[in-house]
Amino acid sequence: MKKNVLLTGGTGFIGKILTELLIANGFSVSILSRSVKQNHTDISYFQWDVDSGTIDEEAILKADYVIHLAGENIGAKRWTASRKKAVLDSRVKSIKLLYTCLKLNNKKLDGFISASGVGIYGAITDEQLCDETTSPAHDFLGTVCQEWESATIPIHDLGIRTVQIRTGLVLGKEDGVLKQLAPLFRYKLGSVIGTGKQYMPWIHIDDLCQIYLKAILDSTMQGPFNAAVNDKTTNTIFSESLAKVFGYSIWLPKVPAFVLQLVLGEMAQLVLKGRRVSSDKIEKTGFQFQYTDLEKALRNCL
Repeated sequence: MKKNVLLTGGTGFIGKILTELLIANGFSVSILSRSVKQNHTDISYFQWDVDSGTIDEEAILKADYVIHLAGENIGAKRWTASRKKAVLDSRVKSIKLLYTCLKLNNKKLDGFISASGVGIYGAITDEQLCDETTSPAHDFLGTVCQEWESATIPIHDLGIRTVQIRTGLVLGKEDGVLKQLAPLFRYKLGSVIGTGKQYMPWIHIDDLCQIYLKAILDSTMQGPFNAAVNDKTTNTIFSESLAKVFGYSIWLPKVPAFVLQLVLGEMAQLVLKGRRVSSDKIEKTGFQFQYTDLEKALRNCL
């Protein structure tokens, strides 16, 4: 009988590709959704509503693993007080709902794998190479990621193996960070942002999904893992590489930081700051990145 993986956020950018990978590797997939959807081969849909605290318990009872991807897009809207609350609640409340269902049903999973972000290290630009032992930052990004991960502790305390995947910028076809950047660069309107010195830890969508698959298959994996290529990519390097893929050299001046701060407010930190992260821990498990060359990764996506 096929092992079942329950996905939250399964209809999103990462979830769709991960679903295909899981099915190709012999798993059946269940997806928690707020709306009613039609089941089809190897994919079952179940309803939940985090705000009202409701969930179809059959989804949990059927699952062997849970992969938790759900969460409001952190870069979709300006960071007002209400938006910040929505970003945090969408991550933490959803895990608490899953925990409650697991506990009430005395359900033992083979693994609970949760998304997280390299933002846990903070909106800072410096030369420190951040590994999984680096202390979380106390800014908004750091706090969100820390509480996101802390919400999995009660699940671990149920005797369930838990893993947190701290994800960098995800490169994929027609989605992820390239969905916003590609149109500008395609029409030769792309440029370096701020100082250009901020690091941009990135990962190809295929590598990210393979890390999630490994987190299921490798029972020794536990705790946080950085999911980003450690290649010292800065915004300048990223921007110049993206322009090269489109066949030109950047000609526009750098976009001043104050312009982005006026337009985006506090959320400008997402593009004006960035730290280096180490990939040593995930690589020591035997995982090998398929895409380690930024230009090749960009060409594959575009």
